Amino acid sequence: MKLLKVFCLAILIFTSTSSFAHDLPDSSDLHQVHNSWKPDKLDLRRAIKNNTNPPERLIPVKTLQPLENVEGVIRRVKLSDDQKFIALTFDMCELDTNTTGCDMDVINFLREREIPASLFMGGKWMRTHSRRVKQIMSEYKLFEIANHNWSHGNCALLTEEGLKAQILWTQSQYELLREELNNENIPEIITLFRLPYGRNSQKSLKIIAELGLRIIQWDIAAESGADNTKPGRAKRSAKVVVNMTKPGSILLFHANNVPKGTVNLLHEVVDELEAKGYKFVKVSELLTMGEVETVKDGYFSRPGDNYNLDKKFGIDGTGRRTRFTGK
Repeated sequence: MKLLKVFCLAILIFTSTSSFAHDLPDSSDLHQVHNSWKPDKLDLRRAIKNNTNPPERLIPVKTLQPLENVEGVIRRVKLSDDQKFIALTFDMCELDTNTTGCDMDVINFLREREIPASLFMGGKWMRTHSRRVKQIMSEYKLFEIANHNWSHGNCALLTEEGLKAQILWTQSQYELLREELNNENIPEIITLFRLPYGRNSQKSLKIIAELGLRIIQWDIAAESGADNTKPGRAKRSAKVVVNMTKPGSILLFHANNVPKGTVNLLHEVVDELEAKGYKFVKVSELLTMGEVETVKDGYFSRPGDNYNLDKKFGIDGTGRRTRFTGK
């Protein structure tokens, strides 16, 4: 698979994309809109005005204990051949310089099939799509939310203060939305983290460990950046993904409305994996089932295949021309 194309198309290309959406109801039906799970115009890329302000709270009230050891970057969990458990993960993020969408077709497919999944959300994206995030948080038995930095900052390029702010702002935004829901059953704090661009440095590993977060990557980048709405494309792509999958695998998808037709691909992948006897669990559950397989430096499919992204999205991956400092 063309990994650069995966990343650029799936997350950060600034051209607008279209996807199926229902027209918004009249203002008299606004309450119904906010409680509906159906896709609508506000779920599209750039439908909501970009907000470059920090979150209302810069430091979360609740924090994690530092990890005792710097674990590294978790790519999969080692399981025996008869332990046919895997995790589906979805990145949902945006830069400082733009807003992206929320792929409710993906979310609703998972809900209808009752498939647990781990959703790695950027804090700024959470604020942009706060109504959707609160809906997803209410489905806490099915979905777990994880940290994907505030505005997709590259952990290999951010300063120490910038990295801490990217992480803590996201923890705070989650906390603020949880407070609005006032539901004690929703987890109090995020415990998992995903490296934007799959990039890190040894120093950033230590900082993330000090903040108590475990770093979760993937061993299978499921999307190729292709348009999976085209006839036959999703089925062909799914066969490639399924052939790579093994017990303990962590699969990477996106749910911010690019690339096109993610739900088509997801449908095919899920059907084929279920036919082979696989069962889906959240990442946090998968981690308890066996020994984690880690690397020192994150990557897509082979070490170093993400280095060429360092200069494509601003000085530190946030889309900005000046450094993100958190000030």
